[in-house]
Amino acid sequence: MSHANRPSRIRRTIQRLAVVLCIAGSTALVAAEVSPDVAQSATRIEADVRFLADDLLEGREAGTRGHDLAALYVATQYRQMGLQPAGDDGTYFQAVPMLRGTRIRDGSKLAITRDGATTELEFQEDFLPSPTYDAEACAVKSAPMVFVGQAVDAPELQHDDFAGIDVRGKVAVILRNAPARFPTDQRAFHADWDQKAAALEQRGAVGVVVLSDPETERKRAWDLGVAGWRRPGMRVLDQDGRPLDTYPGLACVANVRASRADAFLAGSPYDATAVFDMLEKGALRSFDLKGTVTLASRTKLERVTTRNVVGRVAAPANPLAAEHVVLTAHLDHLGIGAPRNGDAIYNGAQDNAVGVAAMLETGRLLQGNAARLQRSLLLIALTAEEKGLLGAQYFAAHPTVPIASIVANVNLDQPMTIGEVSDVIAIGIEHSTLGPLVHEAAAGARFAVTPDPFADEVLFIRSDQYPFVRAGVPAVALMNGVKRKDGADGLTALRDFLSDRYHLPNDDLGQPIDWLGAARLATVNHDIAFAVATRPQRPRWNAGDFFGERFGRR
Repeated sequence: MSHANRPSRIRRTIQRLAVVLCIAGSTALVAAEVSPDVAQSATRIEADVRFLADDLLEGREAGTRGHDLAALYVATQYRQMGLQPAGDDGTYFQAVPMLRGTRIRDGSKLAITRDGATTELEFQEDFLPSPTYDAEACAVKSAPMVFVGQAVDAPELQHDDFAGIDVRGKVAVILRNAPARFPTDQRAFHADWDQKAAALEQRGAVGVVVLSDPETERKRAWDLGVAGWRRPGMRVLDQDGRPLDTYPGLACVANVRASRADAFLAGSPYDATAVFDMLEKGALRSFDLKGTVTLASRTKLERVTTRNVVGRVAAPANPLAAEHVVLTAHLDHLGIGAPRNGDAIYNGAQDNAVGVAAMLETGRLLQGNAARLQRSLLLIALTAEEKGLLGAQYFAAHPTVPIASIVANVNLDQPMTIGEVSDVIAIGIEHSTLGPLVHEAAAGARFAVTPDPFADEVLFIRSDQYPFVRAGVPAVALMNGVKRKDGADGLTALRDFLSDRYHLPNDDLGQPIDWLGAARLATVNHDIAFAVATRPQRPRWNAGDFFGERFGRR
């Protein structure tokens, strides 16, 4: 066979193949409705997530080397895209002083004495003490007990779990959450642990036992939830080096699994079955319990410093340039913990490497449109969300720009990019004039807006937008929706994630991640922020809104 014409034949073959691939690629883009810009965004987001969720970062727990590496990476991305440093002392970093508390098994005790007999509960199997931050040891000896429902006092809703009982000098035994009959906003507010703890301390309780319930454990098994008991908790330190939000009057706090509720309720007018039935029906009663309880625990306390990462997209000089739209996503996850299927690194790919990467991509898009801005923007990769929204709490209390200059917060937390969808969910959309802007941005990306499908989970108070809300700033939190384009049940897929991967080692790079979905969400995030940053009127709380009335600026 002659080879004289081989190069030309190869060349023609390559050219024909290129044409076919070009046509196929174009067809695929049209079929998937993916623009080249969105495809490029998806590639950049994937690159960011593959670094942030890599085992090298060891789960990015706040106060660890892995989190420091992640913070350095985010700062490098800010610098590369041209954001101004907006942290401390001309840097991208805001130092957040923390007290880290790690439980110590030895010395932990929960025992109930009744009719001369003592029942001791088993650490981890039956109960788990909360770390203490005002002292390295706590003890409550032979204290009387009282059941206080869900420890909610809501006079505006004619509800008071404390009515007719005295908690002074006693250990309060309570259930989680707030009454299901409450409107969503009030339920979210009154479900907050800080509200319950402050009410109990004010009334003189000396300790708290928080009972789990069957519905809570159906969603998240007790054994799964307590497996990481060695993982430390944290509290922010004030300017005098004292921990905040510790409620020292409540000397000891312990969490107890649902199946051991009768250890506390035995001999009372209602057993556990009756109490859980009252919980389901919204008819809880408070009553004294028979017997006494002894609580004890030990905590190792250490001071650590972790960091928020803050960059600024500066608007051109104009009367509104000193005002700010704040975009947030939490950078931390759970670090190294109890192994599951041989894996001990809690990478947090969906929670929240994807959220950080989508925020970074939003910043790139905004920086490209900076000349059109009226207001400036801050991008903040927040630390210690998993420890109780602590990085956001610290920034809201010690902002690197005047708090009055912050007009809105748009937060990305666990965007749930687990399948291609045609909708987005905006937690908190009903509270402020950010709502119409969300609908407008979603429509521009050809997304529907789906109401929060997990309203009973009170997500509005459980992520980093809430400290901004408490500072009077209107806020929403974005995530992908549940209307799957492949026909699958998106709500079931979300629930499966929450039960099988949420806060577990397999929330990692081995799971399917819809990179294009993350890119589309970044586009929506950009369009909301851009709208706030270019329109003359600040977002406002809606008239009569619960959070606006309670926290809004006057």
